[in-house]
Amino acid sequence: MHTQFKQQTAYMTSLEIAEICGKPHNDILKAIRKMEPAWERVSLGKFSQSSRKVIQPNGGVREFPCYELTKTETLYIATKFRDEERAKLVLRWEQLEMERLTQHQSMRLLTTKQEVLHESEEIVGEQLDEVNEESDGCLTVSEIAAVYNMTAHDLNSFLVDMKIQRWRCGQYRLLPKYEGLGLTADRLNVSYSLKGKLKYETYLVWTEKGRDFITNLIENGHGWD
Repeated sequence: MHTQFKQQTAYMTSLEIAEICGKPHNDILKAIRKMEPAWERVSLGKFSQSSRKVIQPNGGVREFPCYELTKTETLYIATKFRDEERAKLVLRWEQLEMERLTQHQSMRLLTTKQEVLHESEEIVGEQLDEVNEESDGCLTVSEIAAVYNMTAHDLNSFLVDMKIQRWRCGQYRLLPKYEGLGLTADRLNVSYSLKGKLKYETYLVWTEKGRDFITNLIENGHGWD
C-alpha cells in the first residue's frame, strides 16, 4: 500500500485507490484529472501531485507519478465509482484513521515511558551493547529501504512477495531456505513497562551480505548472480 502522513493529515495515493478498486492506475488518473477543475473552482485548490518508486517484478525500480488525496478528496473522486468500489474506499479510510489514532496513542505512551525509564537507560544500554555485539554494523529494513526512497513496509512486503521472509510470531523472519546463510542477525531490545517489568523483544537486522542480497534482488530480480 502507498499511504503517507503529512502534518497530521492522512493521504491516500491514486496508486492505492487503483489497487483497492481493481482498476488500472491510468483510469484513476483520468478520473481525477477530469474531476479536478470542478474541485478547484469550489475549493480553490488543486489535488496534490507526487510520485512513488515501485519495485518491478523483473528487477529494478520504476517511478510512477500519482496523486495524494485526503479523505474528502478521495470520496469526491469516488462519487463516479461503483457502489462496491466506494464501499471499499470508505472501509480503507476507516482503517487508516484507526491506525493514526493508535499511532498517536503509542507516541504518547512512548513519551511517558521515556520519562519513567530515564534513570535506567544507561544501565540497560550497557547490557544491550554486550548482547547485541553480533549485530553491530547491521542495517534495519528502514535503513536499506531509504536507499531506494521506499518505506520499511514496502520493502518488507517485497521480500514477502519474493518468498524471502514471512510474518511469524509478530515479526518478519527468514524462510528456512535462507536461514544460516549469514544474511541476518537478531537484535535485542529491552524496555520496561510502567510497572517496572522488563520486556525483551528481538527483531531482524540485515548484515552487509544481506544488504547486498537485497540490492541484487531489487536491481536484478534475484539475490545472487
